[in-house]
Amino acid sequence: MSTMIEVAGLTKSYGNKRGIIDLTFQVEEGEVFGFLGPNGAGKTTTIRILMALLRANTGTARIAGKDVWEESVAIHSFVGYLPGELALDPDLTGGQIFEYFGNLRGGIDQTFLKQLIARLDLDPTRKFRQYSSGNKRKVGLIQAFMHKPRLLILDEPTSGLDPLNQQEFGRMVSEVRADGRTVLLSSHFLSEVEQTCSRVAIIREGRLVRTGGVTELKDMKLHEVVMTFSVVVPTEAFAHLPGVDHTETLGDGHTLRLTVSGGLDAVVKAAASYPVVTFSSNEPSLEDIFLRFYASESGPSANTPKPKAVSHVV
Repeated sequence: MSTMIEVAGLTKSYGNKRGIIDLTFQVEEGEVFGFLGPNGAGKTTTIRILMALLRANTGTARIAGKDVWEESVAIHSFVGYLPGELALDPDLTGGQIFEYFGNLRGGIDQTFLKQLIARLDLDPTRKFRQYSSGNKRKVGLIQAFMHKPRLLILDEPTSGLDPLNQQEFGRMVSEVRADGRTVLLSSHFLSEVEQTCSRVAIIREGRLVRTGGVTELKDMKLHEVVMTFSVVVPTEAFAHLPGVDHTETLGDGHTLRLTVSGGLDAVVKAAASYPVVTFSSNEPSLEDIFLRFYASESGPSANTPKPKAVSHVV
């Protein structure tokens, strides 16, 4: 397998402000590679350097063996790019935008384009300024995929998409991978990377902190579980279970709150031994997970992160 993207010692600063620092990683041809980190970690800066929209201070970046700065025109001919912030002519319709990009690329398969439009349920007759943020994202995705590029570079691709379109995006990525083509996508959603990627690099405060298989993410999962019972249940019933980091009793003693790393199987099975009234699990944002997971590098956080995701209650 050949190397599609090769980054070595890449550093970019914005005056006194931190950008990225000494990044080194590779993306092999035919893989879906996740670039994961909280907002502001340096994902977009790295992608803009790969697309020759920014120039690094030091280090090198190559795509298919070509220098991203010196040979950017050749690289752009086989790359599909979705930026984090999509800026297109507000008075053009979606269809006109696709026609424009199609002409730039020397023509595209119109049947395939129509399939993408249908799959993402986009009305191509509306002007770009009339689209919702989610539909603007669809326009960006379609223009990135429609010429069947050898490499897709996608910055926060599912931002603003509803769950059905997120699932459709996952299927589109799977098809690209099955074709032997390559995807680099940035995200701050653990679940998105788990579902679509084979390998991942994790960036924090401009530095690469981990690179490995997607299974590397499992020990970063964190949930807050709140359970209410019809009887008083001691915290000791859960305190020593695998993955349980913290337990506490709330209110009148009928409610327990747990912090759990990894899967919830052991907690669910233990809870089933008691009369459960409610059971809720919240997955925190990636920013909160990073605060916990890397707290030892900068000292303990003064505040315990609070989960932000939607609860699942039974």
